[in-house]
Amino acid sequence: MASYNYFAVSMALISSDNLGFHCGIDEAGRGPLAGPVVAAAVIFPTDISIEGLNDSKKLKSSERDCLFNRITTYCEYGVGFATVKEIDELNILKATFLAMRRSFLDLRLLPPYAIIDGNSRPDHFPCKTVLVVKGDSKVASIAAASIIAKVSRDRYMRCLAKKFPGYGWEKNFGYGVPFHKSALKSLGVTSEHRRSFAPIYNMLC
Repeated sequence: MASYNYFAVSMALISSDNLGFHCGIDEAGRGPLAGPVVAAAVIFPTDISIEGLNDSKKLKSSERDCLFNRITTYCEYGVGFATVKEIDELNILKATFLAMRRSFLDLRLLPPYAIIDGNSRPDHFPCKTVLVVKGDSKVASIAAASIIAKVSRDRYMRCLAKKFPGYGWEKNFGYGVPFHKSALKSLGVTSEHRRSFAPIYNMLC
């Protein structure tokens, strides 16, 4: 796999928008039928280079775990959760923004700028925001945030799998794969399923 110069791209973005001290923000878990949506905020030091950094979806689980350890060692980071109840009450987009806000406020130092993956801007965010489509493949701090969010959520879902056995969450992490859907038919809906999502809503009607 060709290496990607995240440092150069990050610096170019920062220079073009006159950004200084900032964090990158990304989320994990918007699509699953069960479990929370999780966001992470990462302040990536300009003098640190982490080999192998990439969009979390393009990495193996073992690679994500290794990078998670490196990022949490060398970077300032925050993690935010939005619960299933909040997802159902607010909708998934607003719940995602809530998780992003919580991840930002979980940082020990609060930067004046946040670079956020995607094309939707959160309302009333605690700092100025810059949106970058596919930012997890372009900006080091966002790529790091995507890994922190993904690993944090996967670990949480493995814990939930012990509380709610039979749904395969330790492997599918709440996504609507055939095994999970089959388990829903035989075991029913749990308190950790998103009732506002069509497959769950239709089962309860």
